Amino acid sequence: MAAELEYESVLCVKPDVSVYRIPPRASNRGYRASDWKLDQPDWTGRLRITSKGKIAYIKLEDKVSGELFAQAPVEQYPGIAVETVTDSSRYFVIRIQDGTAGI
Repeated sequence: MAAELEYESVLCVKPDVSVYRIPPRASNRGYRASDWKLDQPDWTGRLRITSKGKIAYIKLEDKVSGELFAQAPVEQYPGIAVETVTDSSRYFVIRIQDGTAGI
């Protein structure tokens, strides 16, 4: 019952983000943004980070309609939901577990 009474807070909004379909890691060295096609994003839209209770949610949404494209629950950082990229501080790998698209 207590979980139903919690409300969602918006922590951050980035109005313009790009999503890339990335290749699997070749080794344990980590992801590298230079391996991606940075000039050809697979999706663009808005990113909202919200929290409800002790869990944060990274939500990718359509810029105009606000329709949810995908989301990733983040229970802890660092963790499996968000990983840094070894060659850039601008890019992150987000593990999508839920949403309306299959990227």
